[in-house]
Amino acid sequence: MVSPFLFFADERLSLAELTAACLDGILVPLGEGFMPADAAETPWMRGRSLAPLLGDRWGAVRASAAWVHGAVSAEPARHHLQRVSPTRQRALSDGRTVYHDVRLPLGDTVVVGGVPVSTPARTLVDLARADSAKEHRIAWQWAVDDRRTRRAAAVWLERHPRFPYGRRAAELLSAVDAGRTVGPEGLRTT
Repeated sequence: MVSPFLFFADERLSLAELTAACLDGILVPLGEGFMPADAAETPWMRGRSLAPLLGDRWGAVRASAAWVHGAVSAEPARHHLQRVSPTRQRALSDGRTVYHDVRLPLGDTVVVGGVPVSTPARTLVDLARADSAKEHRIAWQWAVDDRRTRRAAAVWLERHPRFPYGRRAAELLSAVDAGRTVGPEGLRTT
């Protein structure tokens, strides 16, 4: 589907033409495409911009999903994709993507801009249970800023008590609930 606000290479214009429009200040890069420089960057636009990466087989997860949902403003350098199709897929790795072959349950996905994305609650849990300091910082800040998503993530964890590294995620959410002002790696939240 051609969007009036998103441009992908070879859909209407070549990559060279799109890049030239960026140099002229008419377009800016967004995900796998380009958008008008004066357009509002919305969750729909962010999700739709990942359509060439995701297709109908993959969903955006972790920091990529947090970016789509608007929890972080900067697009991740590497997008995390998780399988949503019932059959295993061969992932062609490149430096821009990280593939996770465990199937993301349909109950943990929403469609944003026509592509599957993990729900905000599941995304926050995945970031909070990760062993990456960067993902922990994203989870901490999101949990501090968005009480509704923090509560939904806590409820999600209660419904999935045996989820791998769920205790790590629950501890982060509890620390935010307790009002601690120092998050992972000494990150100040006040």
